Amino acid sequence: MPVTEDLVQRFLAVDTTAICDADKTTRVLQSAIRARSARSRVFGPAFTVRCRDDFLGVLQAVEAAAPGDVIVVDGGAREIALGGELFARGALARSLGGIVVDAGYRDLAYVEQCELPVYSRFVTPLSGTSAKLGELQVPVTCGGVTVNPGDLVLADGEGVIVVAPDRINGLLDAAVAIKEAETAVIERLDAGGTLGDAFTLAEHVEALRRGEPSALRPRRA
Repeated sequence: MPVTEDLVQRFLAVDTTAICDADKTTRVLQSAIRARSARSRVFGPAFTVRCRDDFLGVLQAVEAAAPGDVIVVDGGAREIALGGELFARGALARSLGGIVVDAGYRDLAYVEQCELPVYSRFVTPLSGTSAKLGELQVPVTCGGVTVNPGDLVLADGEGVIVVAPDRINGLLDAAVAIKEAETAVIERLDAGGTLGDAFTLAEHVEALRRGEPSALRPRRA
């Protein structure tokens, strides 16, 4: 699925938390996969790689991926660096959308200032070998979730999520509605209200006590 400027701007208007609130089944990478770079926002199709203790497949992916693609590496959660400064520079030169590695990354002196979003499970100076062919564009496991080639990878300061392309429009619409409701709650609180004023807290609690189905919702203005 091509990532259009409209989709990018719609994601910029929300965040991963709102998308997860819209769909509690959203695939969320484990929190150990952390941003290592100056930029954390990611939105692009996954270009997947599976390799173990060897970075050749990642290098191949950086060269083969299309502009905007996000390299997603199933490195088996091993504490071996499968990328570093040169990989980030190479990805920037090819206008890629980011690198997410379920293994190690290194060269943080550069990466921490880098405009390419880079996520990894570990930071380590020890790199892998470059003697084994990795598997490209196959379903992988990264951060404990399945990532398929072409799945959309979204990330920000909260973490990394994965969304099937055919669901992104509906999720972004729902996320916008959630952010609008949150804004109304914030306005109530800033005006001196309480959480009980902002949410249907008392009614929700009473309904649950009676054994009735209920949902906690923001109060309408």
